Amino acid sequence: MTPPASRTPEGGYIGAPIPRREDARLLTGRGTFVDDLEMPGVVHAAMVRSPHAHARVRRIDAQWARTLPGVLAVVTASEVDDIQKPWPARMPSPVPGTTVRHGVRHTLPRDKIRHAGEVIAAVVAESRALAEDARDLVEVEYELLPVVATPAAALAPGAPLVYEELGDNVAAHIVQRVGNPERAFAAAPHTLRETFRVMRGGGHSMEGRGVVARYDEALDAFTVWDATQMPHAIRAMLAYLFELPEHRVRVIAPPDVGGGLGPKGSFYPEEALVCWLARHLRRPVKWIEDRLEHFVSAAQEREQIHTVEIAFTAEGTLLALRDVFTHDIGMYGALVSPVITACTVPGPYRIPNIHSEVWAAYTNLQPTGAVRGAGRPQGVLVMERMMDRMAETLGLDPAEVRARNLIPADAFPYPVGLWFRDGAPLTYDSGNYPELLRRALERADYTRARQEQVTLRARGVHRGIGVAICVEGVGLGPFEGAVLRLDARGRVVVTSGAPPQGQGYQTAFAQIAADAVGVRFEDIDVVTGDTGAIPYGIGSFASRVTANAGPAILQAGGTLREKILAVGGHMLEAAPADLEIVDGAVRVRGLPDRGVPLAQVARLGNGGVAFGMVMPGGLSVGLEASAYFTPSQAGYSASAHVCILDVDAETGEV
Repeated sequence: MTPPASRTPEGGYIGAPIPRREDARLLTGRGTFVDDLEMPGVVHAAMVRSPHAHARVRRIDAQWARTLPGVLAVVTASEVDDIQKPWPARMPSPVPGTTVRHGVRHTLPRDKIRHAGEVIAAVVAESRALAEDARDLVEVEYELLPVVATPAAALAPGAPLVYEELGDNVAAHIVQRVGNPERAFAAAPHTLRETFRVMRGGGHSMEGRGVVARYDEALDAFTVWDATQMPHAIRAMLAYLFELPEHRVRVIAPPDVGGGLGPKGSFYPEEALVCWLARHLRRPVKWIEDRLEHFVSAAQEREQIHTVEIAFTAEGTLLALRDVFTHDIGMYGALVSPVITACTVPGPYRIPNIHSEVWAAYTNLQPTGAVRGAGRPQGVLVMERMMDRMAETLGLDPAEVRARNLIPADAFPYPVGLWFRDGAPLTYDSGNYPELLRRALERADYTRARQEQVTLRARGVHRGIGVAICVEGVGLGPFEGAVLRLDARGRVVVTSGAPPQGQGYQTAFAQIAADAVGVRFEDIDVVTGDTGAIPYGIGSFASRVTANAGPAILQAGGTLREKILAVGGHMLEAAPADLEIVDGAVRVRGLPDRGVPLAQVARLGNGGVAFGMVMPGGLSVGLEASAYFTPSQAGYSASAHVCILDVDAETGEV
């Protein structure tokens, strides 16, 4: 028998060291991922992908594939014309006065391929192996076109166009300014200029993408199981493409998703195609991404080239920053990452004059999205390397240079002067950056490490010491919600639209709800990522869910508690203020023998007709409460890091 969850000295669960509910299931191989879902009659899809980055499709011949025994369908753009509506724009620019230029994208390309790995047809067969065999029999004739594979090539005059209708490859040009950087640079005693290139990368979560779709002909409705970070966004796109009301598209993120890391926060053609095929065949259809497909089709991020300049005094005080960079948006994407990069570059430092400029360019590479930090790593790299360069130029210690420029603790809330990705001014809400750095240096014994650096070098051991500080926007909106209800068993069911990918929502949400309602941690059930269980939601990304869903659970839990006590008060003939919830029952304070189990409270409070009960007048039916929390802006966390690395110059041993 599992012992009761531990509590804090104050008697609550929030902050108590409670083992994660999820771990036993996952560690014993009893997790439920999308590929674990089996149902009668399920068939399997495989995607035909272009090997070329830029080409016109002249002919697709699926004759041999269709004749293979066990193959049920091969579909191309012409067959799925009813879901070929132009995709909506991913995201408007959050910076006032700037716009994003969007090329037209469809579920399947009608005539032109824009990246290697783009889906051009889908095959369905009785088994995955058979579908893949048939896929290899599909013959495609291409007319190859010139490729632009870098932002520099894409922005060059006369470059081949990714989207002809735009006239060039500029997705966005965003300039943000603080103070008068030109005057500051002109008057500065010292300036430095560097160029940094950050390469593309992917998320590569342990579990790839995957979709299972089932169509109900009688209801003209879909149920879709999707390894996604954003089930409500997937529902919205499917409802748009299939011209259905959203209540007829139910998207469920399975109880376990093997990592998200950003790429699973995008909508992909495969999600629409699997649904179309399920409706066409009147059978459930499953598609599971393999690792090669992930490399060539899942969203990527990172590709930026920064030309950055800083102006500073002889004492190492920053006067101005100028950062002009290009961002590779691929053949489709949003401005999330480059805007976050621009806002991350200033970091924890007081910089009175800033010029930030980004050119986002369409290229013939796969689409971009958020990937593990979503623009933040690039920004931190740029600023921290420039701080090191300033220290080298002036002959100062890198930690000291940083300390001289940190925003002081009494300056918060601190307006940086830029616009963040949530459309709000970039304002650091709180922090103590000098103390943060001091503690990091103290824990690393930084002064001693520097002293040892000299003596170690004489023995052939090369010591490197790195210092870095970053500020990260977290807790982004626009909102997250929660629905809490007391069910017939007397258990509280918490529902959130945010699906977990290892974060531990089953545990964290139960802790918050238990404290809010006043019930035992063991009496909480958590449902996540199901659009059929909660009407609205955003998703899991950017360290945002607990900061948004947590307050919603607290608010809804408080309301539910009031409703429970009101019904319990009627049953016990006592004022709600005199009641408490203890050990699964509503009791009169000071009278432990006078109480009623929560299951009985639920029977009456939720209508009671099935149990011969009638809700008395003055009490509303339904022991349920919902709440949605909307933050006014992002919150800003900070961290300081010290790395000490010794390398034997002769052996290479670290």
